[in-house]
Amino acid sequence: MHELFFKNIAKHIDLEDFEKDLIKSKLHLKMVRKNDVLLESGSYCREIYFVTSGCLRIFQHHEDGTETSVLFCPENWWASDIVSFSQGQPSTFSIEALEDGVVTTINAVNLEELYRQIPKLERFFRILFQNGFALYQRRLTLALSSSAEIRYNLFSKQYPNLINRVALKHIASYLGITPVFLSIIRKK
Repeated sequence: MHELFFKNIAKHIDLEDFEKDLIKSKLHLKMVRKNDVLLESGSYCREIYFVTSGCLRIFQHHEDGTETSVLFCPENWWASDIVSFSQGQPSTFSIEALEDGVVTTINAVNLEELYRQIPKLERFFRILFQNGFALYQRRLTLALSSSAEIRYNLFSKQYPNLINRVALKHIASYLGITPVFLSIIRKK
C-alpha cells in the first residue's frame, strides 16, 4: 500500500529498508469519500497528506460565499496547508476529497521525529517544499499576466487526467473565471 509513497520519495533520496520500515511505522492510511473535508479553514493543519488514490482539492472560502481552488492533488501528489502545518497557525485553506480514495498521512510530531532519525528525509521535504513554492510562484505569475485561455491550456497540460474528473466549477475557480466563461473557452 505504500509503494507509490516510497516511489515518490525515491525521486529525490534513497532509503534503506530499515529506514522505510521506520517511516512506515509513523504513517497512517486514511480512506476518504468524495466531499470529505480533511482540513477546514480556521482549524490547525496537523498532517501532510500524500494522495495514494483519488484527488484532493485545496481551496479558500471567501466572505461572499465563493471559493477559489488553489491546487488539485491527484495520485502521487502531496497536500497540506504548509504555513499552518509548519508554523502552528490557523489554516487559511480547506482540503476536500473530490473522489473516493486513499491518503497516506504523517503528522508534524512524527515527521520531526523522523527528521532526527533519518536526516536525509529532511532533504526530501526541503525539495518538496521548494518545488511547491516554485509551483505557487508560476501560478501567481500566470494569474496576473496571462489570459484565461492560456491559463486553461496550461492547466490542461499540468493536469491532463483531471479535465474529466474535476467539476467544471472547481476548474473555473482555479482559473479565476466563471463556469460559463470556461465553457466558452472549452468550445474553442
